[in-house]
Amino acid sequence: VLEKVIAEEKPDAVLPTLGGQTALNLAMELEHHGVLKKYGVEMIGARAEAIQRGEDREQFKSTMEKIGLDTCRGRLVKSLEEAREILSEIGLPAVIRPSFTLGGSGSGVAYNREEFDQKVQRGLDLSPVSEVLVEESILGWKEYEMEVMRDADDNAVVICSIENFDPCGVHTGDSITVAPAMTLSDKEYQKMRNWAIKCLRTIGVETGGSNVQFAVNPNNGRMIIIEMNPRVSRSSALASKATGFPIAKVAALLAVGFTLDELKNDITNGKTPASFEPTIDYVVTKIPRFNFEKFPETDPRLTTQMKSVGEVMAIGRNFQESFQKAIRSMENGLFGLSKILKDNEGNGALKLELSTPGEKRLWYIADAFRRGWSMEEIFVSCKVDRWFLHQIKEIIDLEKQIEEIGLSQIDKNFMLQLKKKGFADARIANLLNIPEEDVRNHRYNLDVHPVFKRVDSCSAEFDSTTNYLYSTYDEENESEVSENKKVIVLGSGPNRIGQGIEFDYCCVQAALAFREEGVETIMINSNPETVSTDFDVSDKLYFEPIVAEDVFEIIRHENPEGVVVQFGGQTPLKLTDEFEKNGVKILGTPPSSIDTAENREKFKSFLSEFNFLQPENRIAQTSSEAFDAVNELGYPVIVRPSYVLGGRAMELIYTDSDLKNYLNNQLEISKDNPLLIEKFLDDAVELDIDIVCDGENALVGGVLQHIEEAGIHSGDSSCSFPPYSVGDTQLHTLKKEIKAVAKKLNVVGLMNAQVAVKDDKFYMIEVNPRASRTIPFLSKCIGNSLAKIASKVILGRSLKDLGLTDEIMPTNYAVKAPVFPFNKFRKVDPILGPEM
Repeated sequence: VLEKVIAEEKPDAVLPTLGGQTALNLAMELEHHGVLKKYGVEMIGARAEAIQRGEDREQFKSTMEKIGLDTCRGRLVKSLEEAREILSEIGLPAVIRPSFTLGGSGSGVAYNREEFDQKVQRGLDLSPVSEVLVEESILGWKEYEMEVMRDADDNAVVICSIENFDPCGVHTGDSITVAPAMTLSDKEYQKMRNWAIKCLRTIGVETGGSNVQFAVNPNNGRMIIIEMNPRVSRSSALASKATGFPIAKVAALLAVGFTLDELKNDITNGKTPASFEPTIDYVVTKIPRFNFEKFPETDPRLTTQMKSVGEVMAIGRNFQESFQKAIRSMENGLFGLSKILKDNEGNGALKLELSTPGEKRLWYIADAFRRGWSMEEIFVSCKVDRWFLHQIKEIIDLEKQIEEIGLSQIDKNFMLQLKKKGFADARIANLLNIPEEDVRNHRYNLDVHPVFKRVDSCSAEFDSTTNYLYSTYDEENESEVSENKKVIVLGSGPNRIGQGIEFDYCCVQAALAFREEGVETIMINSNPETVSTDFDVSDKLYFEPIVAEDVFEIIRHENPEGVVVQFGGQTPLKLTDEFEKNGVKILGTPPSSIDTAENREKFKSFLSEFNFLQPENRIAQTSSEAFDAVNELGYPVIVRPSYVLGGRAMELIYTDSDLKNYLNNQLEISKDNPLLIEKFLDDAVELDIDIVCDGENALVGGVLQHIEEAGIHSGDSSCSFPPYSVGDTQLHTLKKEIKAVAKKLNVVGLMNAQVAVKDDKFYMIEVNPRASRTIPFLSKCIGNSLAKIASKVILGRSLKDLGLTDEIMPTNYAVKAPVFPFNKFRKVDPILGPEM
C-alpha cells in the first residue's frame, strides 16, 4: 500500500519517527525492499542505519560498549540452543526481549528452566526477525527515562527526565511514572543526561526526539543503559504534556532542516527558543489504567509485557499532591489510598501483593503501613524507592489524624495542609464516613479554594500567556478570567475498553466548532495520550481530574454559560446529577432525557409509545426477582445493568448456575440500580444509527450494519456502512421512527440507537443520548464531522440554519473492524459476547 502511495505522490521524503513501532518497521521494510531507492525518496528524522542500530538489540549493545556506556550482560540469540548456552553465564532469573516488537510483546522474566524455554520460544516466534535478547535480570533496580532532542547542527537538549515509581521488571507503560526524576543526586542526573545525549549522537538519530531508558542498582549505584527508541514514544506524549514542550511538532520541523535555536517556543510566546531546555516547578505523576475485569482468566501480574489500556496524568506543586490527584483521576471508584486488604487476610497475602506487582500494589503498600510494617520491611518486599515509600507513609499518618479529630476540628490551617498534600474532599469524607457534600461545605466555610497555575516550560522565568493550567493550593492565581461567552467541555478521562479515543475525537471537534462560532472553549481532561489535552486545541485547558470537586472549582472560577457532557462518553454523564443539584447548566440534551434513556425501567415505559418492539424483558431489583423473570422468559437471556459503558457486566446467560454466578460476582442490584433481563434474539441482524437532533429536526448521520450477529457487543463487532442486507423501505421506516424517538426524548446534539431486525420487525435494544463510539468512523465515511454539527446545534443553531437537513449518502462501502489484545492475555477465551 505504501509503495502505491509513494508511486502516486512522488514525495521527496518519508518521516518514520512519529508513528511508533509500526512506522519504524514499515520504513525499514521499504528500505530493505529497495522501494525508497527506486522512487528516490529520502528517509528523514532517522536514517535506516540509525534505526537499525537503535532497534537491533545486539548492535545497540555493542555500540554502547564501544563508547564506554555500561549495558546489561547478555546477548542476542536465534535459537533455543543458543539461549541455553547463555544461561550458564548470567543465571536465573533471566530477561527475554524479542527484537522489533511493540509494547513489550513476547518479553518476560523467566525464574526457572521450564519458563525460560517457553518464553524464549515464544519470543522467537513473535519477533519478525526471529531474534531474542537474553539478559541478566535487573529486577528491583530503579528505572529512569530521558526524553532527548537533537538537531542537524548537533545541538541536543533533554526535554524531561522521568522516574519510574515501580522498579525494573514492570514495563514502563504499566509503571507509575513521575517527572522530573525524584531520587537522583545531581551528579547521577548529570551523568545520565550526558549518557543520553552521547547515545543519541552515536546511534545517529539526526533530528527529532528519542527516548533513552536507564537502570540504577540501588545497592551500589551502578548505572546501565537499557535501550533507546530512535523515535518519539509513549513517554514523548507524557513529556510533552508534562513540560508544555511540543516534542512531535518540533521533531517534525527539525527533520526538514530547522535547528533548535531557530525555532521559537510557542508556550512562552516566542520569548525563548526551542534550544532552551525546559524546566518545571511542579511535579507530574502518570498512573496507568487496566481492564483485567474484562479478562478474568488472565494473569493480572505486571511484567515486562505491557497490559495497561490507558493512563491518567496529574500536576501538583509537590509529589503527594500530583500523586493523589492522579489517583482520583483514575475513575476506579477510589479517591485516595483506600484500604483494600480485608481484616481477615494475613500478612502472607500482603507480602505476595507487594513482591509480585499488580495494578493495586500502591494500595497494598498503604495497607502495609497501616498494619505497622516498617519502611525497611516494605522496601525489601517491593523494591519501590524509600523516598516514595516515605511520601506514602506521610499520607497514611495524616489519614489517621483526620480519623482521630473529626470534621469539625479540621481548621483552616489543617485543611490547607491536607489540600497541599492532594487530599480529595471525597477521601476525607470516606475516612470520616460522612457525605462528600459535608466536607465541601466545611471547606467552603473555611474559605479554602485552589488557585490555578500555568504550565509554561520555564518555571515562570519568562512571562507566558498560554492557558495551560492546573490547580494547586498556593497563593497567586495565574488564570485570568475573560468576559467572553464561554463553554466548558468535559473530556473522557483515561482510556479503557469501552471508552477510547473516539470520545476524545468528539471533544476536539466540539472545541473546534465552538471556536468557529466565536465561543471561548474551556477543556477539562486528565488523559496525556489525547489531542484534547494539547494546549492549542482549546482556548483554555485545565489538566485536572474529571470529578465533582475539581470540576466545581473550575466552574466557580470561570462562571461559564454551561457545561457540555455528551462528548466525553460515560465519564461526564456520571456528574450530571451533581450538576443539577448545584445549579450548573448542562448544554444540549437535558439530564432528565439522559436519565430516561440510561435507566432501564424508565426507558421501557418511554418506548411503549413507539412502533418499536423490545425483546421480551423484565426488570429485577433483587436476586429472587431475577430468577422469577428468567422462569417467565426462558433461557437464553441477556442481563444488563443501568448506566454502563462498553457493555460492562452485560452477559448472555444460559442456565440457572450461570445466573447464580453472575449475581454473586457482578454487582449489587437494587431499586436505584435495577437489572434488565431480556430474552435473547437469536439470528437477528443488528444496526447502529447515529443522529444529530436540534430539538425540532433530526439528521441521520448514518446506519451501520453489524457483520457479527446480534448479541456481540457493538464495539467488538465489525460493521458495514451503508448496510448490506437491509432493504431501502425498511431503512426509510427505521430512520423515521428513530427521528421521532430523538424528538420525544428532547435530544439536542448527538444520539445513538441500537436496533435488532428479526422477521422484518424492529426491536429497540438501547438508546444513548450522547456521542457514540461510531461517530469518528461515520464522520470519516461521509466527509462531515457529526460532532462538529452537534456542537453548533448545542449552541442554538438549527440544522436548517446550517443547511444540513438531508442525510449524506456514501457512494462506496466502508468497513470498520476491531483490533483485539488477546495476544497479551493468553489464557483468555477469545469468543465474543455482549461485553466489549
